[in-house]
Amino acid sequence: MSSFKTSSKFSLTALSVAILAMSATASAGFDENIENALKFGQDDTKYGQIKFDLRYRYEQDDSKKAGIEKGDASTIRLRLGYLTPEVLGFQAYAEYETNQDFGANTYDSTRNGKKGEYQVIADPQEHELNQFWLSYKGLADTQIKVGRQRIKLDNDRFIGNVGWRQMEMTYDSVLITNTSLDNTTIKVGYINQAQTIKSYVEEMETPFVNIAYNFKDYGKLTGYTYLIDNNDNHNKSNQTFGVSFNGGKKINDNIKALYRFEYAFQQDYQQNVNEYEADYFHVVGGANVYGVTVKAGMEQLDGSGKNKVFQTPLATGHAFNGWSDQFLTTPNDGLRDVYASLSTKVHGVKIMGVYHDFADDTGSMDYGKEWDFLVTKKFGKHYSLLAKYAYFDADTASGKEDTQNFWLQAGVSF
Repeated sequence: MSSFKTSSKFSLTALSVAILAMSATASAGFDENIENALKFGQDDTKYGQIKFDLRYRYEQDDSKKAGIEKGDASTIRLRLGYLTPEVLGFQAYAEYETNQDFGANTYDSTRNGKKGEYQVIADPQEHELNQFWLSYKGLADTQIKVGRQRIKLDNDRFIGNVGWRQMEMTYDSVLITNTSLDNTTIKVGYINQAQTIKSYVEEMETPFVNIAYNFKDYGKLTGYTYLIDNNDNHNKSNQTFGVSFNGGKKINDNIKALYRFEYAFQQDYQQNVNEYEADYFHVVGGANVYGVTVKAGMEQLDGSGKNKVFQTPLATGHAFNGWSDQFLTTPNDGLRDVYASLSTKVHGVKIMGVYHDFADDTGSMDYGKEWDFLVTKKFGKHYSLLAKYAYFDADTASGKEDTQNFWLQAGVSF
């Protein structure tokens, strides 16, 4: 108990200092001086630009699993990069990333030797070359980017950067983006390896295609193919073919209908010895009414046994199926997530609540329920604060444990 009080007091003190600093400095003149300094004293990017991103986070994972203590992590993440000016269509970027833990830090980072003692909070104290890429825009309506880069496709359900964690996931890859057809964006790429959130490298051979057509005033229709051949873990190798339609329709000045429909088919690929076929569905309906957004949806990932489930190993999993991260890996019997959310802004403060009801893909076996809450505020373009909470109430027969998660976060980004 004393450790919790010490960690909480330390974290609240750090966050209070961050709030005072942001309140004192988040002025247009101060920010402009920093922006110009990062552009080497210029109003434009004549000499390139230094990129700076600093994020402090306190996180607690309190699971009722017997024999393992709750996890308390206090970490600060820095990204520092340099973006060159564009010359003859060429541009380059290099970025260093480091995560430092301090305070009590009684948690299992997956790399600090505390496995089995404390709950896992996957923010190891590591440093790495996060991005290092070269791009070319000399061809009409086309960008070619080669090297280690951040890739976020659609809503990050299949390929994303896992930006919630302190050390993000980036990819050694080639990405070609073409917009020569009206209202159409074509992305074709090849991933050679992924640098994970634990600062490990996973070798793979992953070609992908993502084609999106925008229907004005209605939404975006997207078709995609992702062929993941993971050389380090063949069980993660799969081929996925899917289509989605995501958008909204304005009813009047104060009401807008919101919707998403998505289906994907997946099966084993290359050296994956687990022969399987699995489906994916995601249906969302809702509305924004006078600034209040209400949504209800169902997301389903089918499963038919161990390693025979619909899986998304390159996804930003934290954004789906509850913030307590109970289902980053699809259960053997699949997953059906029926959920509802409510969000709005009050004096510039975003408030959000989400409810989840989890079951297997038939709906007959309950896994549990979850309540998620978030409050966040941006100060100008560069500063942000966040508080976030998740409570997972496990069903007795699910094999999972009740879990509470809590986060306090402050960020500065230029």
